[in-house]
Amino acid sequence: MNDPAPATRVRPLRRAAPWFVAALVLSTLGLPAAAGAFGHLASAPLVGYAHPTNTTTILVNMTDTPRFTPQFLAAPAGNSVTFHLVNQGAIGHTFTLLARPGVLLNTSWTPGQLDQYFAQNGSLANVSVPGGGQANQTVAFNASTAFDSFEFVSVVPYQFQAGMHGTINLTSTAPGLLVSENTSDSYQFLPAVLVANSTHYPFNLDVLVTNTGNLGHTFTLAGQTNVTLTPATYAAYFVQNPPLVNAMVPGGAGMTVWANFTIGGPGVYQYICEVSGHFANGMTGFLYVGVPPPPQPAAPSTAVVESWVLVGSGVLLGFGVLAALIASYAGRFPSAPNEESEHH
Repeated sequence: MNDPAPATRVRPLRRAAPWFVAALVLSTLGLPAAAGAFGHLASAPLVGYAHPTNTTTILVNMTDTPRFTPQFLAAPAGNSVTFHLVNQGAIGHTFTLLARPGVLLNTSWTPGQLDQYFAQNGSLANVSVPGGGQANQTVAFNASTAFDSFEFVSVVPYQFQAGMHGTINLTSTAPGLLVSENTSDSYQFLPAVLVANSTHYPFNLDVLVTNTGNLGHTFTLAGQTNVTLTPATYAAYFVQNPPLVNAMVPGGAGMTVWANFTIGGPGVYQYICEVSGHFANGMTGFLYVGVPPPPQPAAPSTAVVESWVLVGSGVLLGFGVLAALIASYAGRFPSAPNEESEHH
């Protein structure tokens, strides 16, 4: 008669090892996939639509950063403009509007030098707004100020020097439209399609061009409709046909320039960057005036994976972790069939 075989010691961790490996594999797949759900990046609009510039009440927020938001404003000349000032912070600020157009004050000035400038030159508005407070200030801009820009600042010591300043651009007294455009170091206009619809011609179009990168650019608009410019032909074309506007966009993120011009009739106008090599790298766009723009493709998804993959990865990850936990406690999952401990 044979002696009973010694009982085999159950080693839960050893038997659970395959399930831990499976859970690790599923986690490797599932977690990066789940990260895609939080990986969406903001993108510029595909099309920029112009809107009327006949607004005579402008909201200006003040923050403790300190900043004015928005920093760049536009309004038609020949109108009285009411600035609705809202202090969103806890400390006081001022809205002090220069009396002279085209002047940008030196941010390296001391508070004393800033006060001295306004004592000598005056201001169109000088309103103090306490923390959490609001105020309205109406300023009349006559027709002679068309296409002028006026800087506004906060004269509270060191707020202007820290960046609390902005400008208001006065457009023509004629009816007009306003649209925004951006430039980038990837040699792109963002958006590359602008739309301006008007019921009458001619009309004024004001384009606020903001640099989102460090390189300088130009916003140069062909003066004729339905003309296709190329890197090889644009220089000769502009010699014979001056552009409607050729605005220099200063280098540096956040730098802006106004491109103001008059549109004579409907059609498709092409604009480019004339800086050497930029147009050749694809820096161009189109302005659709009174005609519909072409259908735009849907903005591509910025997620790492599609949503159904995220759901599936999450389910697999959950099953893998659950199986590993059960295996670590039970020793083996599923259980093995009973074995005889003796031979007869």
